[in-house]
Amino acid sequence: MTQTTTTTLSTSETELADKLFQAYQSHEPLEKSDFDGLVTTEESAYRVQSHFTELKQEEVGGYKVSLTSQETQDMFDSDCPLYGTEVKSHLVQSPATLHRGELMEPLAEVEMMFTAKEQLTSKDSLADLMHKTKVAPAVEVPDARFSDWFPSLSKYLVMSDAAVSGYVVYGPEVDTDLLFEKVDDLAHVKCELFHDGKKLKEGASSEVLGNPLKSLHWLVEKLEEQDNPLQVGQKVSSGTFLIPESLTNGNWKVTFDQGLGAVFFQVTGD
Repeated sequence: MTQTTTTTLSTSETELADKLFQAYQSHEPLEKSDFDGLVTTEESAYRVQSHFTELKQEEVGGYKVSLTSQETQDMFDSDCPLYGTEVKSHLVQSPATLHRGELMEPLAEVEMMFTAKEQLTSKDSLADLMHKTKVAPAVEVPDARFSDWFPSLSKYLVMSDAAVSGYVVYGPEVDTDLLFEKVDDLAHVKCELFHDGKKLKEGASSEVLGNPLKSLHWLVEKLEEQDNPLQVGQKVSSGTFLIPESLTNGNWKVTFDQGLGAVFFQVTGD
């Protein structure tokens, strides 16, 4: 299903969504200074994002949650997470190839991805969410429609730009409650990120609001508030274990402990 806008946009909001879509199609970045002060509230930014998503005319495959650590919230002057819509074709299974010509200024974020097996609601406990989902290792590839965007893009432009959604590459999916015995186990997953065989960084799931299930719950509640509930089968990239790394050409690998698995992909082309 596609996301639909239920609230009328202002002329400036419509124009911003149109420009974001043009940049999405052309891969010609916008200058963020041209849009200073254009979007100044969360409600306005999410209206722009919704219309931007509509213009893609593609099924919504899920969502990404951003700003799930104190460090990333501080970077973007925020006191809470935000989300972005991911179209289905940009959720790809490992091993995968991403082409430089389809990217702009991409980063690599190591994440835990959840898929809703049944309807999730804000009344669900974290244990309920664990029983109602599948989980997979993932690398989210944020990629803004603005040049020189990280970490200087305003929070509201990030929201407008679908939380700078790019791609999500994910590994094997398994029932969350088969892999983890209890909720707290999801707070203690560690990862290592490699590029062309060289270890770049390591990270931990505790960076994601203390536990990635908390990020999933935040999103479920937020979408409910906006009368756009998460659908069965949709996927959620729940937040990064580490500060993003610039995504360059070559072979990328992320390994996770606790049996979560690994993700492999390459970036090729000019």
